[in-house]
Amino acid sequence: MDYRERITSDYKVMLGKPVIKGTRITVEHVLKKLAEGATREDILKMYPHLKEADVTAVLNYASEVISNEDVIDLSE
Repeated sequence: MDYRERITSDYKVMLGKPVIKGTRITVEHVLKKLAEGATREDILKMYPHLKEADVTAVLNYASEVISNEDVIDLSE
């Protein structure tokens, strides 16, 4: 799945943070809920207008961002 079908970023919405299309729910918010222990089912209950594919898109987006991250050694 291409996360771009469900995730968008527009400076007019949530100051340009990536959000699930058609909502003001940020990728960051969904990731925080998952990190706090919420399940996909919990997220879908909290936000009934979301789809399973939206949660998958959030995870795909996060994976893509992390895979393109550069690590700089600051210990020297």
